Amino acid sequence: MSLEETFKKNGGYFIDGVSYMDCKETGQPVANVSLKAVSVVGSNALTRKCLALLSETEKNRLFGIGLRRSSDSVRPRGWKWMKEFVDAKGNVYHKGVEQPKLKGTRPATDVAAIKKRQVANKEKRRKAENKKLLKMAAEKKALKKAIDKQKDFLDHKAGK
Repeated sequence: MSLEETFKKNGGYFIDGVSYMDCKETGQPVANVSLKAVSVVGSNALTRKCLALLSETEKNRLFGIGLRRSSDSVRPRGWKWMKEFVDAKGNVYHKGVEQPKLKGTRPATDVAAIKKRQVANKEKRRKAENKKLLKMAAEKKALKKAIDKQKDFLDHKAGK
């Protein structure tokens, strides 16, 4: 019995000259299988098996679930580029670089006000973008109408 016949006997098949075999766990097709293969486990099934072997803490560490977030979550976006930023603990940063000598000498930066301003700027930017899109849509509609008029003229349907 030839290699191809044995491969087909074990459940393999060919599509456009590429050898396939179905995963024994999920039934999904797996491409570019060796002709000597007896059975195959697909990537999804293999991942599922590997995850089953991990403990709950290893899974959490791997996927970042339930981990304590860094103090960046209370810092506003772009705090590293501010001339001066003081966090709640009193640490002073100049352009993202901590200044240990100045610790506790400055009042904390008002993060809520900064985040509120950032949200307002985001909304303002979105409104401007929507206005621009509406204007472009109106121009496009007018151009399409003009093109249709020209087509009617060329098809001798003008004024009808």
